[in-house]
Amino acid sequence: MKLRSILPVAGCALGLLAGFSSAFADTTDVKTQTIVEVLKEGEHCEQDPHCFNRYHPAIKPVARAKPGDLIKVHTRDALDSNLTIDSEPKDVLAIDLNLIHPMTGPIYIEGAERGDVLAVTLVDIDSDEYGYTTLIPGFGFLPDLFPEPFIANWKLNNLEAVSKEVPGVRIPMAAFMGSVGVLPGEAEVEKWLARESELAAAGGVALPPEPTGARPADICGPNGSHKDKCLRTIPPRENGGNMDVQQMVKGTTLLLPCFIDGCGLFIGDVHYAQGDGEVAGTAIETGAVVTVQTEIRKGMASLIKQPQFEGGSQIKALEPDRFHATVGFPLKEAGEIPPQWTYLDSEKIRPLSQLSNDITMAARNSLLQMLDWLQATKGLSREQAFVVTSVACDLRIGNVVDVPNYVVSTICPMEIFSE
Repeated sequence: MKLRSILPVAGCALGLLAGFSSAFADTTDVKTQTIVEVLKEGEHCEQDPHCFNRYHPAIKPVARAKPGDLIKVHTRDALDSNLTIDSEPKDVLAIDLNLIHPMTGPIYIEGAERGDVLAVTLVDIDSDEYGYTTLIPGFGFLPDLFPEPFIANWKLNNLEAVSKEVPGVRIPMAAFMGSVGVLPGEAEVEKWLARESELAAAGGVALPPEPTGARPADICGPNGSHKDKCLRTIPPRENGGNMDVQQMVKGTTLLLPCFIDGCGLFIGDVHYAQGDGEVAGTAIETGAVVTVQTEIRKGMASLIKQPQFEGGSQIKALEPDRFHATVGFPLKEAGEIPPQWTYLDSEKIRPLSQLSNDITMAARNSLLQMLDWLQATKGLSREQAFVVTSVACDLRIGNVVDVPNYVVSTICPMEIFSE
């Protein structure tokens, strides 16, 4: 009875308030943040004045922001690709690797100077509806074992990713910026080019400047003003860049030393989800709108000389509810020279069936066991299993003291499987 007597009164009250609605602002109309938004233009980086895919301090900022501003950055997928939900393995072979990675920026942070540290907090990521994981011949942690192209096309939402190429698997969203950093200074460009040239001369893998496909073309392209000095974006360096650290999720703060005034912040290469290691060479790659907030820590680059990051309990959400793990030691077949060692004195290690204190070999051993296990127990092909390990399974260092057998485990979450 009381409810019936209240309802008409409440209705009258709502009607009365409606008559005075112009006197009250909805919360949507109340603004408390300054937002700096950097949009995409055109289909690819080539047409976009806000996009670049090489590093050099001559690249001019496309926007300015103050510390504390919300910076919304519209990013492209890592390969600057034409891939779609219907793409096939043959389309992977058409990818132009000179276009990796398209970065949005650079953004000038007012008040930041060389010698400072820029703290970049990831506030939010709104991903596209499509992502992909590719196996590119010659790329990834096991290039000798996967010579053929493969692609998994993923349908994405804010909860999970599914792919018809990897049936029975659902990957929860755990998005982060695969590439985020600041521009190097002139001194850093010279130093990093010198050390990478030395490595290449010794037979190691190093990527020299490549003007073909470079953006911005007037600085880094074939006729660019600094074409021989523009650094590739594939390797991460002291300025951050392509670090691919899955723990840098929403809520974490990345600390980057500034090498130029304004720092030259850039963002790109968003990963919808990734396992520690990104072993196939790609995660679930997608474009996104990334929101970050910055803070300047004056003079801190004397202590923080390369990237660090900090955060709280958000890292716990990355741990599986149920898992299966394999354990690897630095073992190999006699006569085998894994690709990572071909530039060293490989003939010395060829006859050995065990290497000393070798994390890379332990990781390879653990990963191969996990691929075998996924094939045997989950009915996946070798390629499907490799995709799963790249987007969902974590390589973890167990110990680096128990000589000669250092230990790496591969931990795979079981909740991603429907059975």
